[in-house]
Amino acid sequence: MLSAVAATVLVPPVNLVVLALAGVLLRRRWLAGIALALALLLALPVVADLLLVSLEGGWPAPSGAPPQAIVVLGGDVRAVAGAPVDEAGALTLQRLQAGATLARATHHLPILVTGGIVDREGPPVATLMAESLARDFATPARWVEPEARTTWENARLSAAILRREGIARVYVVTHAWHMRRALIAFAGTGLAVTPAPLTFDRLPRLVPSAFVPRVGAWQESYYALHEWIGCAWYALRRAFA
Repeated sequence: MLSAVAATVLVPPVNLVVLALAGVLLRRRWLAGIALALALLLALPVVADLLLVSLEGGWPAPSGAPPQAIVVLGGDVRAVAGAPVDEAGALTLQRLQAGATLARATHHLPILVTGGIVDREGPPVATLMAESLARDFATPARWVEPEARTTWENARLSAAILRREGIARVYVVTHAWHMRRALIAFAGTGLAVTPAPLTFDRLPRLVPSAFVPRVGAWQESYYALHEWIGCAWYALRRAFA
């Protein structure tokens, strides 16, 4: 819970709003002006799209024998009015759909879903994922990893389960903008990973609407900057492990 709040507050654009308020309180108008200008820049679709595209691709090409299993990384959850527990969110459902499609295309390779409790008490994301896979996509999950709270833990805990099963090569299913950090997390786990990304973004079209601020662009910029900061942090963790 605290780590999720810290990530939200410390990553743009929220931290820029905090910086702008600090500039006002400290009577440093130039500081507030810079913060607000950067926040406005991150609200431009052309900037958000470029940030997301910068994360996608450039991964090592898979080699050797084909994968033996599919790992689907958990994402968000959503609250449902009147329901006692949350459900898998939009990002998670997109990954589950891609994982089920990949399973059918690979003659039903077994699936591992991974994800712990998000934000508050409730079922782990992996439990919700397994239920959704069976109910919505007619594809059972072979393994459920319910403890991971970060991508780093997704990789480590999933690898421990699969190694015990004699599995050394896997597909990893997640969004294209998240794949770079996921691959860093899986490095050194003993698993050979073949990326199975979904939802590639495209280079932005230079049309007038791309330069008009919108709220959705802030969210996309947040995703992208969160990922780049996460990649740097995971690279440091590996370097000093």
